[in-house]
Amino acid sequence: MRRAFALSIESVKRGGEPFGAVIAKDGEIVAEASNCVTIDCDPTANAEVSCIRKAAKALGTFNLEGCEIYTSCEPCPMCFGAIYWAHLDIIYYANDRKDAAKIGFDDDFIYQEIALPAEERMKPSEILLRDEAMQAFHLWEEKDDKTEY
Repeated sequence: MRRAFALSIESVKRGGEPFGAVIAKDGEIVAEASNCVTIDCDPTANAEVSCIRKAAKALGTFNLEGCEIYTSCEPCPMCFGAIYWAHLDIIYYANDRKDAAKIGFDDDFIYQEIALPAEERMKPSEILLRDEAMQAFHLWEEKDDKTEY
């Protein structure tokens, strides 16, 4: 956890945001990252997502079971979802989303939006060409040699 803190501090000092993450397996660090959203002009370059990408590459697998993530702050909804998709065993975090909101990172707003029915969310969304899009789903469903995750 202290390495995640150090990464968050280093990130601020080089112009990034105050978030760091470390993924460990069997007590050894596999990957580490800090937020690079503004540095890389990439809204997905959060510490946790970047760390997951590095860990998956280092271990040669998209399934990070047996690993744990240490993050300096409670993961935002995007990172939380990525942690679940990666099958990390446990999430350790220090600051929470309320602490982040106090310094201008309102992840809690997105958590609230997700809980709403689609028609009540601030961002409008609409289904287009569903029947055409289903072709890929049907192909996947019928595929015998798919790698499920």
